[in-house]
Amino acid sequence: MDKQLDEQKIENQISKNGDALSSFDDFREFLSGKVRLGARLGMDEEQLANSAQKVADYLAEKEPPKNSEERLLQELWKVGTEEEQHKLAHMLVKLVQE
Repeated sequence: MDKQLDEQKIENQISKNGDALSSFDDFREFLSGKVRLGARLGMDEEQLANSAQKVADYLAEKEPPKNSEERLLQELWKVGTEEEQHKLAHMLVKLVQE
């Protein structure tokens, strides 16, 4: 049930911002905003990466990539182990924090 609730929250955010995610720069800006919000709410880097991992799991499974960069991320996500995916989630958080 918890996974289903998480997926519903993610799906709601994606559908509200669907057009905003059409370019990679827009995707980065969207993710950056969510990371900043999480940081303001007191989430540490591990919690931010866990959240990014949930979003990436959802996107890889349910959303077609909208550009070549998203396709690359999706392909990397699909071939990675859970540990590699978690590291990539950390890297995505770092990417948008800089």
